[in-house]
Amino acid sequence: MYQELIKKYENELKDNIVPFWQNHCIDKEFGGYFTSLDRDGSVYDTTKYMWMQWRIVYMFGELYLNPLYRKDEFLSIAKEGFDFLYKNGRNDKGQYYFALNRQGVPAIAPYNVFSDCFAAMGAAVLYKATHESIYKKAANAAMNSYITRVASENPAMQWNKALSGKQSYLAHGEYMMMANLGMIMDDCLGGNKYDKELDNAMDMVLNKFYQPAYKTVFENILPDGSLDMASCQGRMLNPGHVLESMWFMLNAAMKQGDSKKTEQKVCAIILSTLNLGWDKKEGGIFYFMDALNKPHIELQHDMKLWWVHNEALIACLFAYKSSRNPIFMQWFKKVDNYTWSHFKDTDYPEWFGYLNRAGTPTHLLKGGKWKTFFHLPRCMMMCSKLLRELEEM
Repeated sequence: MYQELIKKYENELKDNIVPFWQNHCIDKEFGGYFTSLDRDGSVYDTTKYMWMQWRIVYMFGELYLNPLYRKDEFLSIAKEGFDFLYKNGRNDKGQYYFALNRQGVPAIAPYNVFSDCFAAMGAAVLYKATHESIYKKAANAAMNSYITRVASENPAMQWNKALSGKQSYLAHGEYMMMANLGMIMDDCLGGNKYDKELDNAMDMVLNKFYQPAYKTVFENILPDGSLDMASCQGRMLNPGHVLESMWFMLNAAMKQGDSKKTEQKVCAIILSTLNLGWDKKEGGIFYFMDALNKPHIELQHDMKLWWVHNEALIACLFAYKSSRNPIFMQWFKKVDNYTWSHFKDTDYPEWFGYLNRAGTPTHLLKGGKWKTFFHLPRCMMMCSKLLRELEEM
């Protein structure tokens, strides 16, 4: 039933996306990766942003672990990236910088906790692939740094630019990633060391950031768990983040044998988010929205981004697998049609990342400060995996 879709997703990954990054991202002179890649793969900036670097380590590690895609060179690419980042990427407290220059000299301070987050992911998958202790040590250290910083009142630490007059918030992104990390760490390292963090993150997302009155998940809530509806930050909605977060929740609930009640709640949130976020005039899913439909402070709020649609596709298939409600397969096909017809570059490998509201590319780049070898290949892998599972059910 799903063979054509499976073939489409798997062939795109194997024939276009992976070769593009394998051929263009590796810095053979200094180590690490180039992520600022133009439409044809040429390098237009050599800054090495830590999120993007560690995500490449993670994805090549995942490719190596998957029998459908495994090649020895994928493991080599991931290990060589780790060596560069582990040697150059940390300060004396083990926190990962936000960026290095090409040679590996720190360029931007470790103000952002997600550098630690993705370092944990990258190191963990290498441990699963090799069982070499250095990777387990690095994964646990980065994870513990992430946990400690998220739990603090000031995750940005001394690099926080905010003064006393700025409102502080709890951030949905930090907790959704904690849930995903908990799953990855336990899977890759073995055991259930991070079950507490996983359970707490799921509780925060589903019972604090999710607001039943609005039928969606807020990006920011006040430290006491209440909403701040008087500010743009407090009213911010990010449909792509919600959809990504919800497939993390479903993945955890299904693997833990959690109650059907949790799965039903998550599926309902996915459906309400799709209905809310879909641009009924131009198609596609909005980047940012305002809970009260007031003007949004982010000028790019009505753009259509690749990763939002990648995560929506995964969320639709998870929800369909869990509920078998045909509405989710209908949504999958709707998002699939928009995504493949607007983001795929028909002249060069890899996909565009940024479209205006009408669906026209605003940037022709294939990688940069925020786009790398991660959301798109993960989408291809996860969708083909879920479609294969559905084919066998």
